[in-house]
Amino acid sequence: MTRPQDSISRDTHVGHALYVMYLAGLVTGFLTLLIALIVAYVYRKDAPPWLRAHYHYLIRTFWIGLVYGAAAAVLTVLVIGLALPPLLVSAWFVIRCIIGWRALHRRLPPPRLDSWLW
Repeated sequence: MTRPQDSISRDTHVGHALYVMYLAGLVTGFLTLLIALIVAYVYRKDAPPWLRAHYHYLIRTFWIGLVYGAAAAVLTVLVIGLALPPLLVSAWFVIRCIIGWRALHRRLPPPRLDSWLW
């Protein structure tokens, strides 16, 4: 028989793994992020509401990061040699993942779920 706490623990393990995959994706590349995105889409359907919010947050982080990354690439091309925009996007991505990860560890939904910033 599975205790409710065991189920919550297993669910948070997936969430923690996704945040780690997102952060690792900055080093390993787009494929890691894409796999984590697909897993977030798959797991969000059956998750309790507070955990579903994390999957939603991760999905939004991916898509917003893609938009910010494209804008940073354009700015980098327009201002040749300026590496600041991609660094800012990477910093935004890391901060957003840490905020979500901390909330998940506390078993709370991420703060400001629909924000484009943090």
